[in-house]
Amino acid sequence: METIGTIQEIWRYPVKSMAGELIDSCSLGTLGIPGDRGWAVRDEKAGEIRGAKKLPQLMRCQAIYLAEPAGDSVPPTEITFPDGSKVRAGDQQAEARLSELLGRPVTLWPLQPKDRRDFYRRSAPDNPDMMVELREIFGRRDDEPLPDLAMFAQNPHSQEILEFTSPLGTFFDVFPLHLLTTASLAELTRINPAANFDVRRFRPNFLIKSNDSVRGFDETTWAGRTLRIGEVRIKIEMPTVRCVMPTLDQKTLPKDPSVLRTIVKHADQNVGLYATVAHPGRISTGAEIVLE
Repeated sequence: METIGTIQEIWRYPVKSMAGELIDSCSLGTLGIPGDRGWAVRDEKAGEIRGAKKLPQLMRCQAIYLAEPAGDSVPPTEITFPDGSKVRAGDQQAEARLSELLGRPVTLWPLQPKDRRDFYRRSAPDNPDMMVELREIFGRRDDEPLPDLAMFAQNPHSQEILEFTSPLGTFFDVFPLHLLTTASLAELTRINPAANFDVRRFRPNFLIKSNDSVRGFDETTWAGRTLRIGEVRIKIEMPTVRCVMPTLDQKTLPKDPSVLRTIVKHADQNVGLYATVAHPGRISTGAEIVLE
């Protein structure tokens, strides 16, 4: 066992692909932080739930909850648009404003039951050439390798995410938790000091303030191990394969393709960790983290 650091930041994202909110603590459940990705945008032209990989302007919006989520409840959320105006999810004007911003008809949905399979089902890809489609989603140039997608076969929901846009009953891409270390952010900055490797580009749930013993990208070797944070146990499932999203324009963060170029070339395409909750409990900022 090794103490690797402490919880520096906890992030919750009320609406999939929109900027999130910092919180001081949370009661971690089997599906991660209550309310995380509680809402999502459905592209009615494409006929499926979509995020910023396809609708990049979503990253320029921010969402906060107007009440604290608990259990399976999905409370109202307030969306701030790039121009500073605000609407509530569920208000009549919210979907019209989002459709105008995104340039296509969309609707806004809270989490739906698992048995609404047609709601979660993937539509046909935009490009029938799957290699071109994957390069667009992952933001890879023609001279860069695509990620090894065989890693996703470890996911117990691997068959689901081939047929559906997320594990049924959730709006997560793959797993309910995403972790990132300050050591990796520091290493990326050392390699490419001209870029801004702000934590918001990577959208973790937990930013780990690393001890000096943890080097950049060390976490990508921790798959299969467990993190102990007080009573909580988090199982590390796999490294986080980075897609186009860290390059996208956000509020105060300009678009920067060099972020992804650095990751592909120097970090074997992966930064951060996907994880699941092995034993639930409460987590607060400052809590010590032990790698078991």
